[in-house]
Amino acid sequence: MAGGAFSVSNQEGSWIASLSLLGALFGGPLGGVAMRYGRKRTLLALSIPFSFFWLLTVFANSVAMMYVTAFGCGFCSAIVLLVSHVYISEIASPEIRGGLCALAKMASHVGLLVSFSLGAYLDWRRLAMVVTAAPLTLLIAAFYVPETPSCLSLRGREDEAAESLQWLRGEETDVRQEWNTIQANVKRQKAPCSLSALSSTSSGAAAAAAARLLRPVLTTCGVMLFHRMSGAHAFNFYAVPIFRASFAGMDPHGAAVIVAFVQLLASITSGLLVDTIGRLPLLIASNLFMTLALAAFGTFIYMEGGSLVHSIASAGLQPSAAADSQLDWIPLVCVLIFTVAFSIGVGPIAWLLISELYPLEYRGVGGAITSCFSYACAFVSVKTFVDLESAFGLHGAFWIYALVSLLGLVFVLVFVPETRGRGLDEMTDSAADANLVINKNHA
Repeated sequence: MAGGAFSVSNQEGSWIASLSLLGALFGGPLGGVAMRYGRKRTLLALSIPFSFFWLLTVFANSVAMMYVTAFGCGFCSAIVLLVSHVYISEIASPEIRGGLCALAKMASHVGLLVSFSLGAYLDWRRLAMVVTAAPLTLLIAAFYVPETPSCLSLRGREDEAAESLQWLRGEETDVRQEWNTIQANVKRQKAPCSLSALSSTSSGAAAAAAARLLRPVLTTCGVMLFHRMSGAHAFNFYAVPIFRASFAGMDPHGAAVIVAFVQLLASITSGLLVDTIGRLPLLIASNLFMTLALAAFGTFIYMEGGSLVHSIASAGLQPSAAADSQLDWIPLVCVLIFTVAFSIGVGPIAWLLISELYPLEYRGVGGAITSCFSYACAFVSVKTFVDLESAFGLHGAFWIYALVSLLGLVFVLVFVPETRGRGLDEMTDSAADANLVINKNHA
């Protein structure tokens, strides 16, 4: 590993990459629990330890220490990601909620672009030093914004909730109608199907509470399964070695920067489209084009001949001398199509659905369930990429990812509802009605 006093093998590198996701697996549930004490408070509390783990990375002197810092950074990142998406969804009005959530995803692409760009010039220690500052900016930003009105109202702090809503909408805005909607929604959430019903001795109340969770859990976890297993995260972790294997003449670091830049542009486009076209059409188009691009990328590598494909573990994905640099544009176009498709649809909308489909009183525990499942899938996806490439070749790995995306398309068509322009309280009612129908059919 460049810039350090110790070396890291390919297998150890895969563990460092995947342990951040394993940390996220444990951070997701804790984030759901922590949200009960306030969205803003959770973000403030996580900023310092998040920065601390990156600082430890700067001074890491062994692979074991890198394992610890990777796990810790992933743990904190999962909580911040979950809480920030819920925070944004609760402060946004329905007509701009999708765009604001896409803006958060856009920020992550900016970070990826900066990391790839700086990674071409800085060693990993200096890059970690730069990243250390990011959680500190979160601390400053979160300090100056209010808690969400819904969270304050749910906790019985009505005056503070009203002040928060007025601050968010502006002093001159009449917020009475929106305030009445929030209060009605909170009262409905505090009715017989509260979270305490899950542990109640009344089997009927517990069954009703579980029914309200069933549909959102299955829908969001299903979307997350295909989101994480599509190969997008494995590609982000192994972008440079993958490009080194598929390109004969192009600089792999330069290609990674191009892809990160295109991801940023696509996320901007998603923010513009998600509240106009809708979530469902974007998800359908996203999965369709991801399937085609992944299949084409794998086919190109296969057509170039098996000699192009090398095991990451044994050969570091070195390119074949027989490869023709004049054909580098083909895999690059495939990757760019895949990147655009993922960043416009599946990437941001999978997280948006968590905050839109769960009822208010279950948003913490529901978000924790889905996030936990999501990071478990991400861990498996990143950790097994090396094994898939070794067993089936690089082309075979991407064909498998294409199949996963195709199955994701079928899932979206059958199970995912449209949520564009609907208030969070409306979607709560729809979920409850849908589960009531399910229960009646099973009665």
